[in-house]
This record gives sequence, C-alpha cells and structure tokens, in this order.
Amino acid sequence: MGVKVTQVRSAIGVQVQHRGTLRSLGLGRIGRSAVHADSPSLRGQLHQVGYLLRVEEVED
Repeated sequence: MGVKVTQVRSAIGVQVQHRGTLRSLGLGRIGRSAVHADSPSLRGQLHQVGYLLRVEEVED
C-alpha cells in the first residue's frame, strides 16, 4: 500500500527544516504530487509538514 502526498500550501515563510522535508518528499510547488511506500519514517515526515499537504491512501 502507498501514500499519495500533494502539496496544497506554499512553503514561503516556513522553517528551513520543513522546506527540506518537502524536497525529500519530492515536492516543492503547490499542486505537485508524489507517491511513496508507507513506512514509519515517512509517517514522521508527514507529521512534520502535514499542515502543507493533502495525504491519500492508494493501492499499488
């Protein structure tokens, strides 16, 4: 099972660490999406920047 993450808010004015987390998720612009395999480390990243994202469960 995977997780589709879509950036829905701007990273302007966001902490530098949070911008780095967005980049590591493959995001960086509003509307950009990426699909990742579900894991505890991914869930930690999503928890950190969840206020900028929309998260959906997807079947592989």
